[in-house]
Amino acid sequence: MAETERVICRVDELKDGGLAVKFVVSQSEPARDLPCFAIAFDGAVYAYVNSCPHRGTELDWQAGEVFEETGLYLVCATHGALFVPNSGLCVDGPCHGARLRPVAINIVGNDVVLSGHSSDIGNHTAMKT
Repeated sequence: MAETERVICRVDELKDGGLAVKFVVSQSEPARDLPCFAIAFDGAVYAYVNSCPHRGTELDWQAGEVFEETGLYLVCATHGALFVPNSGLCVDGPCHGARLRPVAINIVGNDVVLSGHSSDIGNHTAMKT
């Protein structure tokens, strides 16, 4: 167990289809820091490990830019894979059918809070704002 609950950002820092807020989750098994991001989409907040299932590269080519131009899909800047923001499912590109790894979060007041420990990675959680 390597991570405890902590504030990632304020809800009002996230705009639907806008820039992601990047953060790191420390994991003990194996020991490493995982780059992650939180986004707002369709009135809810989602968080994912910032790693494309195709090659493991981070999605954003510039800090926080994970949405494609319409704001309807997340996009991997390396190979152009498109992901549905509310599920992490890849719907186009070299990792079609794979998913981004969700990070468990909660909304507490106006804060987006990392929920629990690194063992919660992979348990999809979306929080309505």
